[in-house]
Parts: sequence; C-alpha cells; structure tokens
Amino acid sequence: MDKIQQRTVNVSLVVIAVFAVLFLRLIYLQVFEYKELGSISDANSLRRVWLQPPRGRLIDRNGTVVVDNQPLYTVKVIPSEFTDSLKKNTLASLLYITWEELSERIEKGFKYNRFTPAAAGRDIEPQEMMRLSENLWRLPGVMIEVDNKRKYPAQVNASHIFGYLNFISKSQLEAMSEKGYTPDDKTGSKGLEKYYEDQLRGEKGVRFELVNSIGKFAGKFENGARDRPFTNGSDLHLTLDAGLQRLAEDLLKETEKSGAIVAIDPNDGGILAMTSQPDYDLEILNGKTDGDKWTEIVRDPDKPLFNRAIQASYPPGSVYKLLLALAAVEENVITPEKKIFCSGVFRLGRGRFRCHGGQGHGLVNLERSIIESCNVYYYNLIFDLGFEKWTEYGRMFGFGKTTGIDLPGERSSPLPSVAYYNKRYGKGKWTRGYLVSLAIGQGELNTTPLQLAAFTATIANKGTWHQPHLVRGYQPVDSDKIIPLDFTKNKLPISEKTFETVRQAMFGVVERGTGRFAAVKDVKVAGKTGTAQNPHGEDHAWFVAFAPLEKPSIALAVLVENAGYGGSISAPIAGKLINYYVNGPDTTAAADSLSVTAEHSDSSESELQENDI
Repeated sequence: MDKIQQRTVNVSLVVIAVFAVLFLRLIYLQVFEYKELGSISDANSLRRVWLQPPRGRLIDRNGTVVVDNQPLYTVKVIPSEFTDSLKKNTLASLLYITWEELSERIEKGFKYNRFTPAAAGRDIEPQEMMRLSENLWRLPGVMIEVDNKRKYPAQVNASHIFGYLNFISKSQLEAMSEKGYTPDDKTGSKGLEKYYEDQLRGEKGVRFELVNSIGKFAGKFENGARDRPFTNGSDLHLTLDAGLQRLAEDLLKETEKSGAIVAIDPNDGGILAMTSQPDYDLEILNGKTDGDKWTEIVRDPDKPLFNRAIQASYPPGSVYKLLLALAAVEENVITPEKKIFCSGVFRLGRGRFRCHGGQGHGLVNLERSIIESCNVYYYNLIFDLGFEKWTEYGRMFGFGKTTGIDLPGERSSPLPSVAYYNKRYGKGKWTRGYLVSLAIGQGELNTTPLQLAAFTATIANKGTWHQPHLVRGYQPVDSDKIIPLDFTKNKLPISEKTFETVRQAMFGVVERGTGRFAAVKDVKVAGKTGTAQNPHGEDHAWFVAFAPLEKPSIALAVLVENAGYGGSISAPIAGKLINYYVNGPDTTAAADSLSVTAEHSDSSESELQENDI
C-alpha cells in the first residue's frame, strides 16, 4: 500500500470515529437525558438568581448584638422580558412608583446585562407583596427575592460609628466588579460598614431555575447540582460598650448643643463610646431610603452627617497645658516644686496677657498651676522649654496627624512649628508672641476630641500611646474563634515619675480644683478642664479625665460647643460616664448626688490683649 492509500484510510477512520461519537451522544441524549431535556424544552428560559448573603453582625464588648439583619423583600425583573409598556404600567401601579421611575431602573439593568434580574422595587411592604403575588401571572419576567437590611436592636444610635449601606456607584462597580458586585448591590457607605466592607459582605450564592413562558418557576436546573449556597459575612466584635454608648448619646443630647464624646480603654486603645451630636437616624437609610428625610439631613445647618469626634478640630485650651507640663518636667526645665509668681499679668514686649481677668495666683508650683489652671505659669514655661521642644512633644503624642482609627474620614490639623510658621508667614515675619497663645492651647493649635482622648489615655497608663480602634476582631461564620486585629502601640520616652507628677495634679483638679463637678463617689477621678476660644460665638467647653487613678479603665474627652466653661457642663457629663463604667449601670452618677459649688473656672478663657507684638 502506497502512502496515498494509507492517508486515505486514516482519514476515513477519523471521519467514521467522529460520526460514531456523535451517534452515540444522540442515543444518550434521546434515551438517558430525555426527561431533563424535555423539562428544558417545556421551559422557555434558564434563570440565574443571585442569593444575597446576610452581612456580618456587630457585637459589643459584652456580647450584645448592636447591628443585626432582618428580611427585605425586593421585586426584580428580567430586562429582556420586560419591554411591554402595559406590563410596565401594571407593575408601576403595584409598586406605587411612576412609569418613568420603573423604566429608568429597568434601563439601568438592561445596560448591564439584559438577562440578569434588575431591582424594580426594594423593601416592599407586606400588603404590597400580597397584591403583587396575586398578579404575578400577568407579569412574566417578574420575581420576588428575599434580601437583607439592617436591624438595630440595642437602642444605640451610633450613626457615625456604624455607618450605613448605599447602592454601589458606577465608579465603584467598575473598580469592584471582580469581587462579584452587580449594579443592584449595596455596599458600606460610611462608618464601620464601609471600613470593614470586605469582612462584612460575605459571598453571594447562586440558584439556577427553569421558568416557563410566563416567568413561572418550572423546576431546578440539573436538580440544583450547579447551585451554590451563600456564605454569611463575618461578625465584627467591637470594643464598644453599648450601655456606655447609649448614656453618652443621651447626656450630650440633653445639653441641646453640638459636641462630641470619646471614651477609650487606656490599656489597649479600644473605643468604649463615641458620639457626635447632632447625629441622624440610621433607619432613614435602612432598606428603602426616605428621600424627604434624607434631604432634611443633608440640608441641616447643624451638619448631622459631620462626625465631630474625628473630623472637627478645636483649640484644646487648658487641656494642652498638661503636655507643656510633661515636657518641661521631663526636660528638667522645671521641677514640680519650683514656684513662679503670678501677678495676674504676663508681659512680653508691649503686650499684656492676663490671667483670670488680671487677678493673680501668687506663688504657683506645677501642681497648683494645673489644679487652678494658671495661665501666667505656662506663659513663662513655654519660653523656658523652647518652641522646638514643645513641637517635639506634641508629635510624640500624635498631634498634627490622624490617629489611624478604623473609621473612614478622619481629619487632623497641622501642629504649629518653626517650619509651619516660616511657611505660613515667612521667615522672620512672626514673633515670639505667637507662643503665648500656644502655651495655653489657643492660637493656631487645633485638635480633635479623639486626639485628646488618646492623649489622656496615654497619661492614664503612664506613657503608652495606643492606636484608637473600634473593632477588636472578626469571626467568620464557619469558625467559633475570633480573629484578632493588630493595632499600633508606642512606648513614649518619658519617665513614669513625670507622668505620675501630672496624674496627681489632675486628681487635684477634680478633688479641689476646676473639675469638681466630675467627682464620683468612692472613685478617684483625674481630669482637666479647658475652654476653646470661639470667635464666632460662645466658647467651647472641654473636659478630659480618667479613672480610677490607681488602675485606670476608662479615659475620655468631652467637648460641648458654645457652652462656656468646661468645668460647669462637660465635667458633669464625664463624671456620669465614669460612674456608669466603673461602678456599674445600676448606680447613680455622683454629679447628681454630690452638692458641690464650682468656685473656680478654667482660666484659658482669659482675654489675650496682644499689642504690637
């Protein structure tokens, strides 16, 4: 047999083999797959249904669920099967929306994928569900799916902490489509919902269904063999104390003023409570957004969406004297015993800077300067220490930069320095008079409530700065273990003896000084009042504190806007929060039971008369 004949035989064998395979496949389909193919033939289409997973829950430090899930019913349509105007009119009337609104939603889905279900109505009420179910036979291509929305069972608002969900934007979808997001998905928009989106969202499941010509379910495709179940999102275990958070919200609301409260565990930096007032009701944004109420929130001149705890900067007032005292003692610029004479006025050039309206304190040592908040003492001290050292210690405690808290949107103001002033005013064009204001926490020095709370916590634990955080770990749905998260801590190069000197003086502030309204029965509370000068109205009231003195378990910063003296309004709030956390929720705050008269007021609000400095 020559080569040509051999090739002919080989080709013939290949052709015969191919036809034999096709024939055998035809027999298999006709005999063994008849029922499956018959059901597909009877059904006009195969429908892919995404199964949305429940998001992870948020659980406080005591095991209380503060954010949970509840069912949300969503009506979806297949864009390719829903082009008839009569069907659109019918569905729009059943959903109580306009024809134009429905068409816009369907068109959006059509552009993405005309065969993928697109949301036409979300968070449907039970009575609407019943009416719709009765009319589904008239609306092929319409389906009802069970999704999830949030539930807030602990009576804790915490809107700036929890955040909310929002429909994924076009830009987000382009960036996140590889993670399985589709146009009708919701994603974390603010707060922890946004920061921990990857842990909370879970993984979608999918179900393949056979449907007939009118969109009615006709059976599972391949008996569900290709279906994939969803995976729940991971639970977040918070450092938050729900009871303390609720109390902080209530106390700040009672002032009827804007402000913020931050409470921290000084042992690890965990946030025990954080509130910013005014806030907003998360239910407005839960499920189906109430457009009118959302507009009210956005247009509110008091800016309830603004998280004052981490985004608003205020002069720290006399609270910042604590940093100057720590730096001066640590650098051996002054001893705690050394006394400086306060005549009531500090003179620099032709400028006169008054203390307590010009009434002097006489001879003042470090402890008394903190207890009575003597301005003149610190006017002198900043020049003895030097501007560079003052800036160095400010950076050491994290001022001038964000803390890195696990919330989006944190802001910080620059820390004044020689370089800062040279850049802003020009080298040689600013004077030493600027330092006078900085000495008492005024001028161009600004801090957030969170920064001051972290600063106070560092004093409380004698020198370890912990990165503030709200989540201590997450727990996957298939695990009984919490996976801890790591956060930064930094041991400062300041001796414990120096810290103890300032801590004892802070105890004196509450025991017999400007912060006596923060006193708590049987608990040694250390604190410091402060007043942030406000050129647009009444001054802002600060109070920072920690307790118990011997072994602190809570440190906090309270800021009430346009409230005047820190000792009169912010200190009582701090006392009630400390009492709740240290003595338990069944106790009564000492500020309600102790009859004290504040004879001293913080002196940072003294008038600064700068003349040709």
